[in-house]
Amino acid sequence: MVTTAQTTAAHTPIRGRRSPLASVGLHLTLIVASVIAVFPVLWVLLTSLKPATYATTTDFVKETTLANYTDLLENTQFLAWFGNSLLVAGLTTILGVFIASTTGYAVSRFRFPGKRGLMWTLLITQMFPVAVLIVPIYNIMSSLGLLNKSAGLVITYLTIAVPFCAWMMKGFFDTIPREIDESGYVDGLNPFGTFWRLILPLAKPGIAVTAFYSFITAWGEVAYASAFMVGDENLTLAGGLQKFVNQYGAQWGPMSAASVLIAIPAALVFLFAQRHLVTGMSAGAVKG
Repeated sequence: MVTTAQTTAAHTPIRGRRSPLASVGLHLTLIVASVIAVFPVLWVLLTSLKPATYATTTDFVKETTLANYTDLLENTQFLAWFGNSLLVAGLTTILGVFIASTTGYAVSRFRFPGKRGLMWTLLITQMFPVAVLIVPIYNIMSSLGLLNKSAGLVITYLTIAVPFCAWMMKGFFDTIPREIDESGYVDGLNPFGTFWRLILPLAKPGIAVTAFYSFITAWGEVAYASAFMVGDENLTLAGGLQKFVNQYGAQWGPMSAASVLIAIPAALVFLFAQRHLVTGMSAGAVKG
C-alpha cells in the first residue's frame, strides 16, 4: 500500500536538477569563457617560443626555440630589472601590510581625534587618477632626492596601496570580536601586544589579500616607474619592457619571453593569497 508521503515525494520535482539542455548550455558557456581567458596568455607563451621570422604569424609550432629567452637573459639587463622589481615590490608588500594592518586595527578599535577625517582622507585619495598625481608626486620626490631610487618608488606605491588596504583591514578587524582584545588586556598585554599576538593571527585572510594587492600594485605599475627611473641598471620591469618597443617596430620575441617570466612571480603570489583566503573563509564557516 502506497502511503501519502510516498505519493507526494514521487510527484515532487527534485530541486537543483538541471535539464539536459540547460546543462549543455552551462558547460558551453564555461568552455567559451575559459578559452577567452586563456587565449591571450597562451598566445604570448607560444609567441615567446617562436623565432623572430614567425613572431607575428600563426605558425606556433614551427621551428620552436628558446632563443628568445636566452637572448633576453644574456643580452639585456633583464635580470637587473627583475631584481629591482623584486626589491621594490617586496618592500612595498612588507611595509604595506604592516602599515595597513596597524592603521586598520587602530581605526577599528580606538577612538581618537581626527578618526573620521582620517577615514575620509583614505577614501578620497582613491578617487584621484594617476595622471593627476604623477606631477606633484614627481616634484615631491625630486625635492627629497628620491628620483631614480627604489625608495622613491616604494613610497609612491605605498601611497596607492595603503589607503585601500587600510579600509579593507578595518572592515576585517570589525568582524573579530572585541572580547579577544579584552582577554589580552586581562592577561597583561598592551594594545600592540594584543594586536600582534591575538588579533593578527586571526586576520590571515585579510593579510593575504593585502599582501597580494600591495605586491601587484608595485609589480605591474608602469606610469610612475617610467617617469621616476632612468638608466638601464635602475629600471624596473615596467620600464625595461619599453626598451623592446621603438618608433620603428617591436621585438615581439624577447618582449613575449619577458612577459612570461614576469607573470611567474605574480602567479605565485596569487596562489599564496588564494590558499590563505580560502582557508580563512572555510575556518570562519566552521566556527559560525
